[in-house]
Amino acid sequence: FIMRSQYTFTGEHDFVIDSKKRINIPSIFRKQLTSSDKNTFVITRGIDSCIWVYPMGEWEKIKQELNQLSSLSKTNRTFLRNHLRHAKIVTADDQGRLILTKSLIEYAAILKDITIIGVLNKIEIWDTKTLQRIDSEHTINEESYEELSKRVNI
Repeated sequence: FIMRSQYTFTGEHDFVIDSKKRINIPSIFRKQLTSSDKNTFVITRGIDSCIWVYPMGEWEKIKQELNQLSSLSKTNRTFLRNHLRHAKIVTADDQGRLILTKSLIEYAAILKDITIIGVLNKIEIWDTKTLQRIDSEHTINEESYEELSKRVNI
């Protein structure tokens, strides 16, 4: 089953990671957060060399879905192990900044410039150059976008 999100994070925002490994959650995203989700997030490895950031309430829904996976399946066990071992609960400071872990920074190849993207129920953090490279490798023109939209199961 699919649990619907109360969030609709959208848009793209450029920032810089500071010397203390902190990143800003865009104010437009912070305004959407419920009072219980205001300061607490789960950060983990995303797919395609980015970092996923979930508000705590969303993470609880993800946990419920992950709990539905059978541990008898080697594929499920491998996925869960690799996804959850890098998950960490973090708290935002008063300025809405999160501290990223060294392993996640290395995984996402973040050097300085970052791009933060809203993807409905989660936030993606990218090294800007990595995202630009991936975008250029997967350039979508109008025709291929139409084909992609047909393959997406909504």
